[in-house]
Amino acid sequence: MEVASRWLKRCLSLTVLILLLGTVAAGTSENINSQMLKLGLYIWDDYLILRGEAPQANCDVNPDIEQTLDSLEKEHKAENEGFSLLADEFDREATRSSLLKQAKVCKSKHLEAQTYQEQSSIWVKTFALLEYSFAKISLFAINQQKMMLIILLLLCSAYASWRNEHIAFRGIRSRQEHYFSHSAQALSAIALFYSSYRFYRDAEQAGAKLTSPELLVILMLGSLLIAMISLVHLARGKSLPIKKLSPLRLILTVPIQTWMLLAAAYHFLVTESHAPGISMYFTQIFQLTNLHLTIGLYIWVGMLLKESLLGAKLFDVFKPWNLPPEILACVAIALMAVPTAYTGASGIIIIAMGAVVYQELRRVGTRRQLALAVTAMTGSSGVVLRPCLLVVGIAILNKEVLSDDLFYWGTRVFMLTLAVFFVFAMLTRRGPLSIAPFNEAFRPSVEKLKPLVPYAAIFAICALVYAILLDSYLDEFSAPIILPVIMFAFIVYERKFSKTFKENSRHLEVGNTVVEAFNKAIGNSSVQIGALLMLMACSFTIGGILERSGSGLSIPEGFDSIYLTMMVLVLFLVFVGMVMDPFGALILVTGLVAPLAYEHGIDPIHFWMTCLVAFELGYLSPPVSLNHLLTRQVVGSEEVDKALAEGDSFYYRHERILLPLMVMATTLMLVAFVPFAFY
Repeated sequence: MEVASRWLKRCLSLTVLILLLGTVAAGTSENINSQMLKLGLYIWDDYLILRGEAPQANCDVNPDIEQTLDSLEKEHKAENEGFSLLADEFDREATRSSLLKQAKVCKSKHLEAQTYQEQSSIWVKTFALLEYSFAKISLFAINQQKMMLIILLLLCSAYASWRNEHIAFRGIRSRQEHYFSHSAQALSAIALFYSSYRFYRDAEQAGAKLTSPELLVILMLGSLLIAMISLVHLARGKSLPIKKLSPLRLILTVPIQTWMLLAAAYHFLVTESHAPGISMYFTQIFQLTNLHLTIGLYIWVGMLLKESLLGAKLFDVFKPWNLPPEILACVAIALMAVPTAYTGASGIIIIAMGAVVYQELRRVGTRRQLALAVTAMTGSSGVVLRPCLLVVGIAILNKEVLSDDLFYWGTRVFMLTLAVFFVFAMLTRRGPLSIAPFNEAFRPSVEKLKPLVPYAAIFAICALVYAILLDSYLDEFSAPIILPVIMFAFIVYERKFSKTFKENSRHLEVGNTVVEAFNKAIGNSSVQIGALLMLMACSFTIGGILERSGSGLSIPEGFDSIYLTMMVLVLFLVFVGMVMDPFGALILVTGLVAPLAYEHGIDPIHFWMTCLVAFELGYLSPPVSLNHLLTRQVVGSEEVDKALAEGDSFYYRHERILLPLMVMATTLMLVAFVPFAFY
């Protein structure tokens, strides 16, 4: 049984690796194809002619125009004989112009055929074949993106189910919780299977042609597999102890996406009797296929980073200064804002890099509650910075705003958030606010920078190679393609060329060899991708419930106070942030909320800055607290339980929840209401 389990894990890891590498290869192939076209044109002026099949030129290059005109005029008269009053006269000049143009095209074809015959060679054909191969790879990957996403989502979700690591409020500790949680998971997966089956069957019976029926078939098989895994888990619960039954804990052990699917099942199967509804909204994840594949790549980057020593060495630079934990927390939030700006969502960066942040904060002595608070809001301040895809999406969906204006004010919101965090961190600090003397800390700190030089060199070389050879620069579009390559180069450097790797890695749980590190990274990525993408897909079903039930936001007539209007909007936006992923929430707010805000006199840029901060407060707010759940996911339940046992007052026992709430709520109030003074 253990051998079979090991082989299944290897097969799953290999499949996930192929899908992720396929996404990277697709993006790289597109750039290679573009650059090869440029190179071909540089070497052969007529490469666009030479790269294809031999042009066919069967026309007369020197036609007798006058003779052809006479012939056409006779045909025209013969065809219209007896209809002289109705027929148009033969336009000789217009026909001449048309024949001259045809002759010109014919000459071009003959020139192309001559060029191909004179310049075509084995070298051109070989180069064109190679260039065309990269084009085919890129086109194939683009055409198969939906297939790749559904397989990645369901396989990784099945693996997360197998390892009991879907996102839930509490871990399973007793036999009753085990049975309740896995029964709910099995029931939700069966509901998704039934809905997919009905969607497929009803479409066939109605004679409707589905654009991608294979996706529904895979969804049926995947949901059935997840249901079977949950049923297998049900049969294995006897080893757990029987504890005192707590109805609240029973509810909290059920994964969030399970509750979402059960709510959708009740609404669509019972209330509306519309069985296909669950799968119809679940498959709306394909509206943003490329984006969700990008999320998978970013999670993989984060797991690769976790296997490297880069995070530890970066924090080592600040260690000689003996910074108070609160100031070090500010540094961590500022550092993590940059990768968040590239990923576009704080939840993604928590899964990708949260474990590294928490691990390094704890390594330098930060108390658990503060370390958990910082990890949970790791990326909360970075979603407003360039080149965040969420901000770009706002500009695309809303013609009232420009991305440059949003980023301009976003930078100021980021600085405000950082300042607010610093103020609250100082107010709640436990120790003295002192750092090491400059003359004692500066030189050791500079010495700690030296181990980072190889990483900077590798980063620069990879970025230059992509920039010079592939004309691809590190931005929000190319980052998910380039960063996995850079991270793999880091891991190879550490294991193969770093003389101090073994010494520096003793206190870190990383793979000792390249293969071991790579295997651990892809295994951890599989779990996190499955947990997050399944949650995102299921959040679309909640959006479907809101849409079909007619739920929305309305401002009462005569509601003249712009401050009260903003308060209503803020409360609704925070609620949306609590129950939906950021990209799905963006679409919902664009259609339902933004027009109301504009109608009541709120400036569009002001509204969207408020919206972004409100989303982040929603992700940190109970009872859902998605970012805290993701923190528990990557840090581990044991660390969270240890943190709950610490603290000598109410605030310090719950600092991980209260500090982020105070920071983001204060920032939200400032962003939402202070600008009205300048209207």
